[in-house]
Amino acid sequence: MTTRWLTPEEQRAWRAYVAGYLLLEDAIDRQLQQEAGMPHLYYSILANLSESPERRLRMTDLAERLKITRSRLTYAVTRLEKDGLLRREDCRWDRRGSVAVLTDEGMTVLENTAPGHVDTVRAFLFDRLTPEQVGQLEEIFTQVTRGLQGDDEESAPEDLPWRRRSSPCSGTD
Repeated sequence: MTTRWLTPEEQRAWRAYVAGYLLLEDAIDRQLQQEAGMPHLYYSILANLSESPERRLRMTDLAERLKITRSRLTYAVTRLEKDGLLRREDCRWDRRGSVAVLTDEGMTVLENTAPGHVDTVRAFLFDRLTPEQVGQLEEIFTQVTRGLQGDDEESAPEDLPWRRRSSPCSGTD
């Protein structure tokens, strides 16, 4: 098998993506740690729950939205639960599953933190792009996402993060 090395243009684009992603994630994490004492992942969990009906989501669905493993989600949810920002409930329609529910306290923290988060994302990303580039960014990463997770449930690879189990008996659903 012959390696298809990146062209100089592809190498520059790849390195620009990696540098930009790492620096942006660091800026977002620092802002959220300073304002709310939490990393970006925890904020994303709260935000996703706030946008869901009744501020609740099944853990597997939340892991899929966040594109993370169920064990990583379980760890984060345990911490947020200890802080009173969410709670877990048994899933009414599936005894094996559980549901994460955003508490009123979690909603208050999210509402207080969201303006600074949006300001950070806007200042370091969207204010630096033209409207055309914003559309291109969406188009590019929609295409990348489709390529990685498949266009539909039937074509989705089995090894997606939210489908992985850390062990056969993990019970992190």
